[in-house]
Amino acid sequence: MSLKAFMFNEFLFISLLLLLTLVLAVPLGEYIAKVFNGKDTTVKSLFQWLEKLIYKISGIDENKEMSWKTYVFSVLIFSIFSIFGLFLLQELQGHLPLNHEHFGPVRWDTALNTAISFATNTNWQSYSGEETMSYLTQMLGLAVQNFVSAATGIAVCMAFIRGFTRAATNTIGNFWVDLTRSIVYLLLPLSIILAFIFISEGIIQSLKPYVIVQTLEKNSQIIPLGPVASQVAIKFLGTNGGGFFHANSAHPFENPTLITNFFEILAMLLIPVALPFAFGAMINSRKQGWSIFATMAILFFVEFLTATCFELKGNPLLKQLGIAGGTNMEGKEVRFGIISSVLFAHSTTATSCGGVCSMHDSFTPIPGLILLFNMGIGEVIFGGVGVGLIGLLIYAILTMFIVGLMIGRSPEFLGKKLEPFEMLMSVICLLSPPLSVLIFGGIAISISAGLSALNNFGPHGLSEILYTFASASGNNGSAFGGVNANTLFYNFATSLAMLIGRFTTLIPALAIAGSLSQKRFIPKGSATFTTHVPIFVWLLVVVVIIMGGLTYFPVLALGPILEHMLMHLGSTF
Repeated sequence: MSLKAFMFNEFLFISLLLLLTLVLAVPLGEYIAKVFNGKDTTVKSLFQWLEKLIYKISGIDENKEMSWKTYVFSVLIFSIFSIFGLFLLQELQGHLPLNHEHFGPVRWDTALNTAISFATNTNWQSYSGEETMSYLTQMLGLAVQNFVSAATGIAVCMAFIRGFTRAATNTIGNFWVDLTRSIVYLLLPLSIILAFIFISEGIIQSLKPYVIVQTLEKNSQIIPLGPVASQVAIKFLGTNGGGFFHANSAHPFENPTLITNFFEILAMLLIPVALPFAFGAMINSRKQGWSIFATMAILFFVEFLTATCFELKGNPLLKQLGIAGGTNMEGKEVRFGIISSVLFAHSTTATSCGGVCSMHDSFTPIPGLILLFNMGIGEVIFGGVGVGLIGLLIYAILTMFIVGLMIGRSPEFLGKKLEPFEMLMSVICLLSPPLSVLIFGGIAISISAGLSALNNFGPHGLSEILYTFASASGNNGSAFGGVNANTLFYNFATSLAMLIGRFTTLIPALAIAGSLSQKRFIPKGSATFTTHVPIFVWLLVVVVIIMGGLTYFPVLALGPILEHMLMHLGSTF
């Protein structure tokens, strides 16, 4: 196949993928709105018995709602229980069943980091899954957290939306009901469908022990097996990203064909893309949902095209060696091509998924910068399930505050007046994760425990450290590579970063929801700024870019930007 034909096939693949994502996301958004508004659906008629059974076993009163403080308390209690339970499971796995390879307890700092990682929907992995975790730990621990941590994000998002839809009340829903409905009516049905598709395409699903085979060189090789398809399905649908194998979706048992690659990217985008449409349906303004989607889509496509152009342009040092176009295939997914590798990497950092099919460390500097920027701005393009939409709506609140200053009137958004409390919570939400990245990154480059884990130095090494903490603070979980993160320092530092990134987003969002739900709607007037028109979309895009640029430009200039310049001067790292 000629290069032009291969490139055409890649662009056709991407066009079909993104078009199908949008076609599925619009009705899915309407469905999500019906689920959380308590309306009847076909899926509800099939699974309502399970919802009622969970309430009965757990003693949940589905008609009892919570204030925002009670909602926060429930989220925190559930998260603490999840962390403790997963940590304990890892430490006891040597005494539990489904441990065919006789794995012992996970090292305590790695176990703690993993427990926090999966409970915060980060799924950062500083270990090799097939060499560390038993089948029981993978299923009962990691896969379960893939469901409940994603459902927690969706639940908080629904509570946040209710802050805009309610007036003169101090309740924003029931966390346990929102959590249950997220799993029973959304994540579980989609995961079952996707898992069957993956199994049909060759992703393994087995509880048998690892297989020992003889190679052509007459050596013995261990082939890991496991219940992979079921975990891969929810890993993408819940924007979790935690791989069953260390190589994640670069492993042929997790991503064997072009079709599985297609559905993995589709799955990580589907719910985040659907949530703006759910938002529009829940506030009875579908134009507003489309404006939020348009903002995300503009940022997504501009960054994707930029990253693709720079990656296809290649490395000038490789051109000097006679490699056509200077194309660097090292670290890329050679089965699917450079463009598909860029799309996967861009999607996984834009949605806080964290799953990878190529080595991000191997991209040229500017694409690497874009992956960093995606996480640095809070992963609001399209973001993780629930938290991505929350993040962009927080940016929208900030935008309306700026607009209010420009036109000389009190800021408002969707009929609710924005006062100092909402702005304080918004600032905490937007600035805490970047502060975490910069503070922990600064510590890492200042002490031997941080620098000794690096495989590369110079600006590339700085990018590796920045990426580590951006991934942790952004609850992404993908790895840039080049850092041995399974050390006491990095396990402890990234654990703190993950907690900061998770709860300085969720708690302020719930506080804003609680405050807004108590306010009455302000009638529209002649001076009301309409927020479902193109000018609002462009203002929101500009605010996101400026916030990210002001926060990260100095450190990015010393990292990927400097590396890009040095690459053209003949230096590599």
